[in-house]
Amino acid sequence: MNKLISMERSLLIGHIASMAFGLAGLLIVLPNADFIANLPEFGKTVFAWSMAGGGVMYMLLGTATVALYAYRTLGIWHWLGFMIPAIALSLSSELLGTSTGFPFGDYRYLSGLGYKISGLVPFTIPLSWFYVGFSAYLIVRMGLAKKSLPVWGQELGAIAFGSLLLMSWDFVLDPAMSQTTMPFWVWDQPGAFFGMPYQNFAGWFGTGAVFMTVATIIWRLKPLNLPEEQPGVPFAIYLSNFGFATIMSLGAGIYPPIFLGLILGVLPAYIFYRMSLSESRSIAVERLKGVIERDKTDLAAVK
Repeated sequence: MNKLISMERSLLIGHIASMAFGLAGLLIVLPNADFIANLPEFGKTVFAWSMAGGGVMYMLLGTATVALYAYRTLGIWHWLGFMIPAIALSLSSELLGTSTGFPFGDYRYLSGLGYKISGLVPFTIPLSWFYVGFSAYLIVRMGLAKKSLPVWGQELGAIAFGSLLLMSWDFVLDPAMSQTTMPFWVWDQPGAFFGMPYQNFAGWFGTGAVFMTVATIIWRLKPLNLPEEQPGVPFAIYLSNFGFATIMSLGAGIYPPIFLGLILGVLPAYIFYRMSLSESRSIAVERLKGVIERDKTDLAAVK
């Protein structure tokens, strides 16, 4: 188990470091043509590779981090029970969106995010739906895991607020990633929200709600034991990806979506995280009381 935790932490660090490296390339190096021109051939090769594969790498590392965390804390059934519908349904939604404009609006992906499935959707995109969606869902689910709240209430709350957290991430991500110096997708149907149509957010919320609902139903088929530890990895994943999008937006001079995302995304995520923290402490206290009671019983028996 310790080896899995160590590997999980290494993947998380790699995920965050690769995002930081990508930000440096996009916001500092790329806009400075003279800097790139003065690089040695090896440096130019490394920069070209990082621009072509950097987005792929950080998403693969994020996927691996969350997949390992889910396997370690929930088991293979609940890990795959979330990952498979999240990837399959988000990919279906993205393929439908890039083909018909529903449910997100008229858009298309450019290069920089890896091989495109059917020539339309980079294979990394449904992976990002999974690892951010899982993180959002589990933070809320663990925060709502109180004795006074029935299981169906925990499930409904996790779907609703998990989808809200997922959509709030896109408030910040989408404007920057489509309007940066090196855009990763473009909107053929420009909208009123910093180049995006409002329907895009309904598409995000709806897609997240659908795959979270399917995953919740699958999770019900076998007993679910939520992690007793705090959801530190999911929280770190959500915050780091939100931070990446925030810095991209700041670099593009796009500010209002950041405040909207902070209010509807980061703040609720923090509240649910703190709720799960309190719950974990309560569990620890109860365990400690149990140990003390057993020790008293054993001592009385000896006497």
